Amino acid sequence: MRLLDITGFTLRRVLLALPMILAVAVVNFLLIRAAPGDPAQVLVGDYPAPPGTVEQIRHDYGLDQPLAVQLGRYLGQVAQGNLGYSFANRQPVTTLIVNRLGPTALLTVTALGFASALGIGLGILSACRQGSRLDAAVQVVSLAGYSVPEFWLGQMLILVFAVWLGWLPAQGSASLRSDLPPGLLERFSHLLLPALALSVRYLALIARITRAAMIQSLSADYVLAARLRGASETRVVLSHALRNAAAPIITIIGTNAGFVLAGSALIETVFGWPGIGRLLFTSISQRDTPVMLGILLLVSVSVVVANLVTDVLHQMLDPRVRGA
Repeated sequence: MRLLDITGFTLRRVLLALPMILAVAVVNFLLIRAAPGDPAQVLVGDYPAPPGTVEQIRHDYGLDQPLAVQLGRYLGQVAQGNLGYSFANRQPVTTLIVNRLGPTALLTVTALGFASALGIGLGILSACRQGSRLDAAVQVVSLAGYSVPEFWLGQMLILVFAVWLGWLPAQGSASLRSDLPPGLLERFSHLLLPALALSVRYLALIARITRAAMIQSLSADYVLAARLRGASETRVVLSHALRNAAAPIITIIGTNAGFVLAGSALIETVFGWPGIGRLLFTSISQRDTPVMLGILLLVSVSVVVANLVTDVLHQMLDPRVRGA
């Protein structure tokens, strides 16, 4: 496919994504504003406060303005790259998110990479041995993995590997007992359980999609022709069948890339991982509206961007969607 076609397709998808992001920002703002609770009252807490303190806090943060005015001010700030100021942490929301983005990126990339590699491998093995015991085992395990709640699986992993066996740490991203910077082995030991808990659901889904796509590809005429030409089974599977089955596999991986970031909130809370998911959980309990809006907007943009990249890759792999 020509570069001009890819560029035009990408520009059309970007133009469609911009109003979607705007709509998501508006819906997030309205939903959070409609939630019960008063951020100003949360800031004051249960301690006695002088009369007028709550009203003054509302005025300082613009919470006494009409909803339309607050929405317009929020959208204007977002358009300038300003996500607001945290009520509870007393610092810009952008700074808070940037400080937490590294651990979350490490967790989500590790989980999705592990799920993709193992899921594709299991899907290929299952498709090549369709109807065998291995195929049945992969289907049962993938169905179970897709059905198990992530937060429950995380708690079970902590109970087994951290409490009973004592092999791995249960909380955090580094040990608090040492003053030295954490080494690679220590970081990996803290990362292993949360990444495993986060990846199981997506591993199961990728394995099932890969199996279905490979079964269809292995029954195609070009695979039969390759075998008749004397090509080895490995070459037939990897060079012919997998290449033509790659489009739906990449689509499901790309589609779930943004959702892995959204799903990390529960895992980070269970494992005490210092990422934006745990920050979101804390901001909800503190009714810190600007932080909640910033994180939800980040997650929404991540999902839209992941789908955009997936569409472009799908277009490059399968020119038949050119007119889409």
